[in-house]
Amino acid sequence: MSADVETIVVGAGVVGLAVARALSLAGHETMVLEQHELIGSETSSRNSEVIHAGIYYPPGSLRAKLCVRGKELLYAFCAENGVAHRRCGKLLVATNDSQVPKLAAIRETAIQNGVTDLEPLGAEAAKALEPEIRCVAALLSPSTGIIDSHGLMLALEGHIEANGGLVVLRCPVERLERGEGGEFRLTTGGDRGPITCRHLVVCAGLHATKLARTLTFGAGYRPPETYFAKGQYYAVSGRSPFKRHIYPMPDGAWLGLHATVDVGGRCKFGPDIAWISEIDYGFEPQKLGQFLDFIRSYYPGLQIEHLHPDYTGIRPKLYRAGEPVPDFAIHGPQVHGQRGLVALYGIESPGLTASLAIGELVVGMLAD
Repeated sequence: MSADVETIVVGAGVVGLAVARALSLAGHETMVLEQHELIGSETSSRNSEVIHAGIYYPPGSLRAKLCVRGKELLYAFCAENGVAHRRCGKLLVATNDSQVPKLAAIRETAIQNGVTDLEPLGAEAAKALEPEIRCVAALLSPSTGIIDSHGLMLALEGHIEANGGLVVLRCPVERLERGEGGEFRLTTGGDRGPITCRHLVVCAGLHATKLARTLTFGAGYRPPETYFAKGQYYAVSGRSPFKRHIYPMPDGAWLGLHATVDVGGRCKFGPDIAWISEIDYGFEPQKLGQFLDFIRSYYPGLQIEHLHPDYTGIRPKLYRAGEPVPDFAIHGPQVHGQRGLVALYGIESPGLTASLAIGELVVGMLAD
């Protein structure tokens, strides 16, 4: 039996679109199925939009390698396609002497990841760059940037369509099955009916685990669990106090309530973190009070009346609070035993930065 489409990508977030672009460039007849009315309606449009340098991630991990490679690809793609972006840089700050050794350890990790442009700064040098900052030491990351994520996704969609691919909206995928001829059969919602394909890539973000578990796998493989971590962002009214992103010391897997400056020069603080069992984008402004002292540890001039609720986002995580942070889970046939299938789980930060590199990786996995 012949399949309806050669290759289907489930999910039109930034990673799904980047994967679909890479597949279409490699000659695949490619279709992207998206449940919402707009591309990038979930995690991809509710994040910090930071282009990460590749500083924090364990050397040799997929996060580290894909971030560093993806950063290079992303800057080039933005320049070639007119996507708004800026190499604004970032200051990673130590607010007391006890944090200075951690700053040095982070720099060593970055060097092992191939990020060799970090510049150590003393308190006065950091303050000369960002007069509103308070710290005892800092690291300057000049290759960290900011991007218009929606503009990026529109450009990726344009590439897919220019290469003969198609993005289908309002088409939720409810179930996956394997046909007798080896093709994948996707049950879709609404009146579209089922559709079949030879190759399948699951880039369903928050829903990846739930969808993958509708497919029957051999003994010994079960799609990893996905947990939801909700984060709120608070915007600053008026002129931004910073020209660069300001990041405090990480607290375990959480990078702290950091300050980011978007492509329009607007400043926001976030995200905070709350573990939730169901998808809920409701804002809880009363939570800000518990983070004011944290922000003021590096930005003592903060005025509460200048902060207001902005938006919330939810990240798909492969661990729960207090557990070790695992690597990205990008499972191909060697892991799950299903020829022609690649499933991506827990693609959170630095997923946006790594998206084009993830596309390269998935193309190679399907070719193998």
